Amino acid sequence: MKNDLGLTPIKEYFSNRFKTYGATPQGLDWNSIEAQNIRFEQLVKVISESKEYSLIDYGCGFGSLYEFLQAHGHKLNYLGFDIVEEMINEGRRLHIMNANCKFTSKEEELESADYVIESGVFNLKLDTDEKVWEKHILSTLDKMHALSKKGMSFNLLTRYSDIEFMRSDLYYGDPCFFFDYCKRNYSRNVALLHDYELYDFTIIIRK
Repeated sequence: MKNDLGLTPIKEYFSNRFKTYGATPQGLDWNSIEAQNIRFEQLVKVISESKEYSLIDYGCGFGSLYEFLQAHGHKLNYLGFDIVEEMINEGRRLHIMNANCKFTSKEEELESADYVIESGVFNLKLDTDEKVWEKHILSTLDKMHALSKKGMSFNLLTRYSDIEFMRSDLYYGDPCFFFDYCKRNYSRNVALLHDYELYDFTIIIRK
C-alpha cells in the first residue's frame, strides 16, 4: 500500500478509533457486532470446503473474522494483515494461544493462501479524489487476486445508498462496475451479493 493515496490519515483515523473504543466493532468503525457478522456471513460464502484451508484477512483489524470462523467450526491457518500497528498488536495479544492465527503489518510478508477476504477496507477515502481511490481499490484487488489460490471476496458501500445519508468522506462503489471488472479480469465464476439488509454489497470470486 502506498501512502500517497491518503492512507496515512486513514491509518491515523483508525488508530484513534481503536484508542477510543478498543477491541470492539466501534473500534473498527462498524455500527454493531450484528452488522459486522452479517458482512462476514456474506464474505465467507466464498469458502466451499470443510477441510482445513489457509486464509489472508486483508485489513484484519484485531482478528474478528478469525473469531467468527472459529465459532462456526472452521479449521484454518489464518494470517491477518492491517496497516494499523495497534490493531495488529491487539490481534497478537488476543490470539497468543492460537498457533494457527498470525498477524502482520508488512505487506511483503504475505504469501499466497487458499482464500483472501477483505471487509470494509475500501469504505473510508477521506478527501482522496474518487477516481484516485477507485484506482487504489482495483490495484488492491489485483494484489488479492495474485495472493489467492481458490478464491477471494470483498465488500464495498453501495452507490444505491439513500442519497440523504451518503457522506463525502466515504466511497460508494458501483456494484455493476466491480462485478464486470472481476468477471473480465479474475474468473468466470463471480457472484454479486446485494440482497442483505445493509448499505453495501459483496463480491465473491471462485477460481
